[in-house]
Amino acid sequence: MNIKNNIYKFLFLVLLLAGTAVLQAQVTFRASAPNGVVKGEQFRLSYTLNQEGKDLRLPDLKGFDVLFGPSTSRSFSQQTVNGKTTSESSVTYTYILVAPEEGTFTIEPASITVDGGNYRSNSLTVKVLPPDKAAENRQGGSSGSSDQGSASAPSATVSANDAFIRAIVSKNNVFEQEGFTVTFRLYTTLNITDLGKIEFPEFEGFMVEEVTIASNQQLQMERYNGRNYYTADLKKTLLFPQRSGKITIPSGRLEMVFSVPSGKRVSTFFGTQEVMADVKKALVTNPLTINVKPLPEGKPANFSNAVGTFTFTPSISTQQTRANEPITVSVDISGTGNLKLIQNPEIKFPTNFEVYDPTVNNNFQVTTNGLTGSRKIEYLAIPRYEGNYNIPAIEFTYFDLNTNTYKTLNSSEYNLQIAKGDPSKASASSYVNQQNVKIEQDIRFLKTEEPQYQYKNNFFVGSLGYWLWHLIPLIVLIILYVFNRKIAKENANVALMRTKKANKMAIRRLKVAEKYLKVHNKERFYDEVLRALWGYFSDKLSIPVANLTKDNIEKELSDYGIGNELIGKFMQILNTCEFARYAPAESDAAMDKLYNETIDAIGEMESKLKRK
Repeated sequence: MNIKNNIYKFLFLVLLLAGTAVLQAQVTFRASAPNGVVKGEQFRLSYTLNQEGKDLRLPDLKGFDVLFGPSTSRSFSQQTVNGKTTSESSVTYTYILVAPEEGTFTIEPASITVDGGNYRSNSLTVKVLPPDKAAENRQGGSSGSSDQGSASAPSATVSANDAFIRAIVSKNNVFEQEGFTVTFRLYTTLNITDLGKIEFPEFEGFMVEEVTIASNQQLQMERYNGRNYYTADLKKTLLFPQRSGKITIPSGRLEMVFSVPSGKRVSTFFGTQEVMADVKKALVTNPLTINVKPLPEGKPANFSNAVGTFTFTPSISTQQTRANEPITVSVDISGTGNLKLIQNPEIKFPTNFEVYDPTVNNNFQVTTNGLTGSRKIEYLAIPRYEGNYNIPAIEFTYFDLNTNTYKTLNSSEYNLQIAKGDPSKASASSYVNQQNVKIEQDIRFLKTEEPQYQYKNNFFVGSLGYWLWHLIPLIVLIILYVFNRKIAKENANVALMRTKKANKMAIRRLKVAEKYLKVHNKERFYDEVLRALWGYFSDKLSIPVANLTKDNIEKELSDYGIGNELIGKFMQILNTCEFARYAPAESDAAMDKLYNETIDAIGEMESKLKRK
């Protein structure tokens, strides 16, 4: 249970999202338990109620033995955000269960009475896994040793089977523009004490949408390769391939510090205890190769680049109106697929209509199956003359993943009856009364000012102005030639150019972080600040980003003659960013302070380097 508690602390750092609880007026009664447990081990079954209740009735817990319960705990929280105070209270009933047999079991809903009303919880499915025999044998073998710290004691290590990260794809054989998910899942049997540098891979060749991972996700128990692990999803990404062929997703890298047995034992007041040691381990994800198939031949000419499953609902605001009165044609595309990449259907309006650019309203959510929701496109047109007009049927063609065929959805034709309108409304439009007006000036005015005379022997040729007219351009050309040669020489020195532009590139990245600061996107803000700092050090110190570490940054800055105080300030900013992305939500003031400190530190660094 100690391993599980420590991993929960790690998950709190990695997965906690910014947000505030909103007081719910309705009664909520929720059951929670691990999705996977080990045969013979205890686990908790909890029921949480947001109001006071009575007469809690459990279902038949088939497949489980109740060892203890219920124990009751109460909590109350109150917070003020933007002057608005909200509060939340809850009651939790906890039972300790044990599973004597392997298998998959369902815990039916429990019931409770609140203010005379009866409420039921959700049901749960719990998978009981066999015991980890490899772990039992290892524990049994180590219990007999009693090393008092001798030199022959084995050193503490983290094996590849003790902790690793898997990159798991929902599909590895997809069509172009077909969505699929990549999940980065942590597997561990060890306690995690610290988190280091995180480098998830870049998804080149894909459109990327991040799938939100709930901050309150339950730690899972999963059996993999004959061994039980505690697992947690660290990152889940929805990808849409933009080209066909085999596309490789490179490996990612995550540094962690684990607490592992050192192989040494010491005698204490409570007996002999094993000494634990902190071991830093870099976990590397497996690279993935995705086979992306091209869309089948025979693609219709009006194909809208849509891939998925969709419905098509067109509508028109009116079919009888007056000239110079607007008409709106709306097209609503709903379903699941690459909604963000769909091209707008073409509508052929009559030539006497003034047509404006369409407006698009997207309303979709990122799910593991793709973007789900709707895309509404509105076309505004204004008929300028009376008469009867026709708008041909609107076509929407997409590739259906259920049948692997192209499908075309059509609207009906729209027959419009346009009556004579108010001419005054047309005068304000640039569509009508457009004339190219050319003003001719037939009579030129007489010059009334005093004439200017010149001496007849005063010639321009040979004068000072004449020679300056020739010399100045020549001097300017020579200066430009020398300047361009200097610039070309500097541009050829890639390392020098990167060093000179390091400050500008860092400020540009920090501008992106400032945008995320304004919209309160904490995770993206800290990501951009980290990218700005790592990129700045890479450019300034001429070290590739992949080879950068905090240690060699400190060494290189010391060699440049930078003081320890400024170096410490940079290290503090890096540590704050790496931990703050996964820590509880910080205030905007703290994020703003970190942003200003980063800009000041880079500015101070530049000023000190210029003096040298």
